[in-house]
Amino acid sequence: MSLQILVTGGAGYLGSIMVPDLLSLGHKVTVIDNFMYEQNSLAHVCANEHFDIIRGDIRDESLMKQKLSKADVVIPLAALVGAPICKKDPVGATTINHDAVLMMLKHVGRQQMILMPTTNSAYGSGDKNNFCTEESPLNPVSKYAKDKVEIEKALMEHPNAISFRLATVFGMSPRMRLDLLVNDFTYRAVNDRFVVLFESSFKRNYIHVRDVSRAFQHGIKNFETMKGQIYNVGLSEANVSKRELCETINKYVPDFVFLDAPVGKDPDQRNYIVSNEKIERTGYKPAHSLDSGIKELIKGYSMIRNTRYGNV
Repeated sequence: MSLQILVTGGAGYLGSIMVPDLLSLGHKVTVIDNFMYEQNSLAHVCANEHFDIIRGDIRDESLMKQKLSKADVVIPLAALVGAPICKKDPVGATTINHDAVLMMLKHVGRQQMILMPTTNSAYGSGDKNNFCTEESPLNPVSKYAKDKVEIEKALMEHPNAISFRLATVFGMSPRMRLDLLVNDFTYRAVNDRFVVLFESSFKRNYIHVRDVSRAFQHGIKNFETMKGQIYNVGLSEANVSKRELCETINKYVPDFVFLDAPVGKDPDQRNYIVSNEKIERTGYKPAHSLDSGIKELIKGYSMIRNTRYGNV
């Protein structure tokens, strides 16, 4: 069945993978994006008659009301993503990540479907066992995580919503981000041949950007059985520490050197093992391993020679 899907921030890191995937399934997709990174990452789908794109701001209430009224499915990706950019622009973070999403939820009808990415960084340092399920208490540290927790609470009051708590995403995308941990460490390995680690024993979970798209497709396909729920979305075999991540990269970049030094602190204090069992019970399983993603990034970095692909 073809659906009318509205994707905000659809020209971003996630959307640039997800939007072509949704179009390939026969859906009609409208994207709203402000193109703050001057990207043209959806140029290759402009010929698709089922694709529409608006240069606009999700804080524009009249624009959002107009476009929301025509949607069967809403996927709100637009955000200032990550603790560093939210710290750099707290006003923008509040108005985009918090206020605009609350405004959007006010105008989404009860029959419309919403599938939204939130974050597992809200687990903070985890519980005493550092093992987190969807039922674990949240302990957001950064402004980014705190705003996402508030938005998720409001989202789950809507009768037709799914929240995907995403692990740290990695992999190549037409709107690339180098500031994500796997992407960052692999870039440093390829170009600098070394990285200095802080809190190297801290564990977190990871997920390939294409598997994020697959999770949203899975949610749309199985919406009636999944709605009203929160799901962790990550690679169950990729609950690894920063040092273990570097050791994995080292297999493919043999002269990569990584050293420990007490020189920094994770703004979200992420140190946990995340269970993805709940979404796996619905039939979803990631298709891209950490190793395959690292090999993909190494190839991609032969094309990328600067740092304009970050969020900060």
